[in-house]
Amino acid sequence: MLILILGLALWWAAHLFKRIAPDARARLGEPGKGMVAAALVLSVVLMIWGYRIAPVDAVWWGPSPMMKGINNLLVLAAFYLFAASGIKTGITRRLRHPQLLAVSLWAVAHLLVNGDLPSLVLFGGLLAWAIVEIIVINRSAPDWQPPAHAVPIRKEAMALIGAIVVFGVVGLVHAWLGYDPFGA
Repeated sequence: MLILILGLALWWAAHLFKRIAPDARARLGEPGKGMVAAALVLSVVLMIWGYRIAPVDAVWWGPSPMMKGINNLLVLAAFYLFAASGIKTGITRRLRHPQLLAVSLWAVAHLLVNGDLPSLVLFGGLLAWAIVEIIVINRSAPDWQPPAHAVPIRKEAMALIGAIVVFGVVGLVHAWLGYDPFGA
C-alpha cells in the first residue's frame, strides 16, 4: 500500500507544484516541464504497481450488473469531457474544468464498483485531488470568463466518436487484464 500512496502523493505534488510554489516552478524554466512530466509518469507507474500489489484485506462491496452499467456510463461521460476539452466543443464554454470533472466522474465510477481498500485509496485519492485542484484554481483565478469560440458540429461528433473509441479500447484492455467491465 505504501507504493500506491507514494504514487498518489507524487501525483498531487507534481500537479499542485505550479499552483502552490509558482516562483519555484518559474525558476525551473523550460526544463521544469520535463521534470514535472517525469514525475507524473513515475507517479502513474507507482500507482499502477502499488494498486496491483496492494493486499485486498477488506472488501466492503463489489461490482453488480447495475453498478457496472452506471460505471460504464460515467466513464463514457468522463472520456467525452476529456475529449471535448481537447478539441474545444460546446461543453467547454459551459464548464470551467472539464478535464478535472472528467477525472472526478471516472473516479466516482470506479468507486461504485470497487469497494476494497486499495481502490478506495487510489480512486478516492484521485477524486480528492481533482476537487482540491478545482478549488485551488478557482481561488487563484476567480474571474473566469467562458471562451467564446465557435463550435462546429464536426467537433462535437469528433469528441463523441473519440470517447466511444477510447472507451472500447480501455474496456478491452481492462478485460485483457482480468477486470471485465461489461460482464456480470
